[in-house]
Amino acid sequence: MNDRFFELKKEKQDRMINSALKVFSQYGYRHASTDEIIKGAGISKGLLFHYFESKIGLYAFLYDYATRFVTLELTANVEKNENGYFQLYKQILNAKADSMAQYPYIFLFLHKADEETDKDALFEISERREKYKRIMDALRDRADITIFENGADYQKLWKVLDFTVDGLMESAVKGDNFRSDIFLEEATEYVDMIRDMI
Repeated sequence: MNDRFFELKKEKQDRMINSALKVFSQYGYRHASTDEIIKGAGISKGLLFHYFESKIGLYAFLYDYATRFVTLELTANVEKNENGYFQLYKQILNAKADSMAQYPYIFLFLHKADEETDKDALFEISERREKYKRIMDALRDRADITIFENGADYQKLWKVLDFTVDGLMESAVKGDNFRSDIFLEEATEYVDMIRDMI
């Protein structure tokens, strides 16, 4: 983590983080423009490079920051002993909404990073990406699957839930006046609807 960056006022930190999350989530590492990032953050390019030295430095910092932030939100929102399939999913969803209240593009950025092909970017994030994947897999693997009849594909069902929530998320974040509480309410309704259909 970059100590000098964290000496800035929180509002300025968040402006820089949010602008970078948005641009990297739209274009990936290679095609993301630092000019667009500084414009969104309202800072100079010199200041950006003062704190992060390079575009790859910013990207590596951002990925590390995003995965740590989400992990903390998961710890705060997901009960240690919760293993109910849909209850667990909704607690993870709450953690996502809480993360997005501060950083709306955080999951779009993490999804884009999962598709990243640039060698330099992959080198910088691969270890942290694997760790984050293990955390998410471990949460999913806790889910009690005994509620399903024999032959039910509970893994595909989790993917259906993810695809639904991710689609709602992308639409909400890219729309006007994003609010994480409204996103959470709508996403929860879809999860409950799918649960009731099973």
